[in-house]
Amino acid sequence: MPVSLVRGETDLGPEPVPVQRPHGPRETTAQPSAESARTYADQLADEARRRRLHDERYWHTLLHYKNSITGRKSLVDDPKFFLSPRGRHDPEAEMEATIRAFFEPASADAKHPVCRFVARYYWIKAQLGLNPAMLPVNECEHFARLLAEMKPESTTLVFPTSHMNSPASMFGHTLLTYETASRNKLLAYAVNYSAITTETFGPLFAVKGIFGSYKGYFSVLPYYAKLQEYSDIDHRDMWEYPLNFTRDETIRSIMHVYELDGIYSDYFFFDENCSYTLLFLLEAGRPSLNLTDQMPPWVIPLDTIRAVENAGITTGTAYRPSRPTKIRHIASLIDRPRRLLAVDVAHGKAGPEHVLAAEVPKEEKIRTYDLAIEYLQYLYSRRELERDTYTDRFLKLLTARSSLGIPEGERYEIAPPARPEEGHLSNRAQVSVGLKKDQVFQEVRWRAAYHTLADYSRGYPEGSQIVFADTALRYYFTDNQLKLQQLDFVDIVSIAPRDELFQPISWKVKAGLAQRVMEDGKDHLIFQLTPGGGRARPPPPPGVFFFFWGAGP
Repeated sequence: MPVSLVRGETDLGPEPVPVQRPHGPRETTAQPSAESARTYADQLADEARRRRLHDERYWHTLLHYKNSITGRKSLVDDPKFFLSPRGRHDPEAEMEATIRAFFEPASADAKHPVCRFVARYYWIKAQLGLNPAMLPVNECEHFARLLAEMKPESTTLVFPTSHMNSPASMFGHTLLTYETASRNKLLAYAVNYSAITTETFGPLFAVKGIFGSYKGYFSVLPYYAKLQEYSDIDHRDMWEYPLNFTRDETIRSIMHVYELDGIYSDYFFFDENCSYTLLFLLEAGRPSLNLTDQMPPWVIPLDTIRAVENAGITTGTAYRPSRPTKIRHIASLIDRPRRLLAVDVAHGKAGPEHVLAAEVPKEEKIRTYDLAIEYLQYLYSRRELERDTYTDRFLKLLTARSSLGIPEGERYEIAPPARPEEGHLSNRAQVSVGLKKDQVFQEVRWRAAYHTLADYSRGYPEGSQIVFADTALRYYFTDNQLKLQQLDFVDIVSIAPRDELFQPISWKVKAGLAQRVMEDGKDHLIFQLTPGGGRARPPPPPGVFFFFWGAGP
């Protein structure tokens, strides 16, 4: 693999300093002796120590080193990621162990470190002028074959919007795609970082995620599979942000993904989450970026989108509406009887001929068929239909639809809504003064995340509220007393209107501490849990009717 794949068009540090080579044959086909390999490794390790390569920021990026109150440590928790027993806390020890591991004999049971840590290898090779002829193995042919298969040329950041009924996706999500020169999304690869869990109750997922109870892994899938998952199944629109990464930068980013294959880090809901960890891949691709150090103690996917835009590496945006969004758009173009008929046809309660028999304009029939076809595909993606049933019904619908031709100018274009990053910022602080029983108080309130029903909704899903760590401290001047007035651990509301096509359940849950006046007439700090469920119906726009039933103080 050429060195340009490592150095590329951005600086990865000082130019390599020549290292004294051991005497002996230089042919690439000759295998160096174990003694000469050890001597050469010693020289490289000494040179790396002299130049303090372990202090280079790119080395810290590849190992995910960050400073903490207990000192420097890697955010990666899997011991397989480190070659030194002290590697998680000691960049210098890990640097030396990595260099020496490159010259260890090959094993039939595992990848050699030259291939296992391909990003580290090519960076160290570029810095020290490492001679590949001295290695006991060839450079990583497996990674070279992977690049030949992927043919990566560019990188795109993708933001699937929030999905209130998915515990891991209430704040949205981010992932990267690596694309070929054709820019065909169906040929792109998607890189995703997520917690491994079967938890379905959102608040419990959040609580356990706050304390790092889940392991997070990177995964690589064809982008079309992620499109189907997010768009068809999870009801999530998607925003794409192409980046101005060169081919070399894209390949460096992929090198780091390759190193992280099968490696876990403890997943933390507010900081070491899907969005923050993904930023290391961007920094690995372009070392001049400094995204991870600029993030606050809590990281929400929208914040990383804003950080990437502020870094000036995005080249535009593209909106991909989900299938339910497309379905609702087509449904909005026909009257309610036609919508009901389309639903009945998709469910097999009426035949396609009923649409042709209706005494409505041709355009109305076409839209009814198109709605039935889209809705039928949605039902199948949700596994609500058997394959044979779906295929038979789908072919009959296509046949009937083709008899009407294509209406002139009918394309069902959906106007993009406001971009997610155009909404208000995630956290909020406020100061107020009040009076209670002749006592003057001052209250300071701070909210970590992220949106309420009362906030301006531009850029946020309608009918959604997600609040975490909303804290109010109240100081009473008369008594010279400071009180915790309120602490909402979680306050979530999902108002999801039901219609002829979709019947979601609206729900809410609130858990936290609050001051309440008890029988003795004094305030007491109590824990409260208020769950609830309900239904919502869309009236004539704008607005929505909804009701909840539940329990709580």
